[in-house]
Amino acid sequence: MGIIHLVRDNLITMQVDAIVNSANVGLIAGAGLCGQIHDAAGSRMDIECKKLGGCERGEAKLTRGYNLPAMYVIHTVGPVYGMHGGEEPGMLYSCYYESMRLANDNDVASIGFPYISSGVYGYPFEEVKTIAQQSISDFFEDFPETSIEKVFLVEYAK
Repeated sequence: MGIIHLVRDNLITMQVDAIVNSANVGLIAGAGLCGQIHDAAGSRMDIECKKLGGCERGEAKLTRGYNLPAMYVIHTVGPVYGMHGGEEPGMLYSCYYESMRLANDNDVASIGFPYISSGVYGYPFEEVKTIAQQSISDFFEDFPETSIEKVFLVEYAK
């Protein structure tokens, strides 16, 4: 079973196999962390994202990391707090779970997550933290033979 680390760091510069992008449904560069990841990865990631045809809330899609230290970027779209008829917790849970599943499918050993939807999407940080930890723990229970050894939940540090 993998280990979950709660850290303060800059997700973009972390030395992990994959980082998770708190993306938008179009998988285009946006505000905040999403825009920073796109900027750091470079235009080749933008081109690859366009070929993926977007991403629904709670789903996850993978691209290469290009100019990032991470080999992969897993793009997932979280819910906007209070805008999905009470379905927000399930959608957010799915973001983490599906990102873990996709990482496992690609033999990732280490992955860094932001606190999805806790920025411009307005989800309360403590709720995100609880849902993230539960989803990741459930994944480890469901997939005890996973390739994932280390998971980092990353609170942004300048």
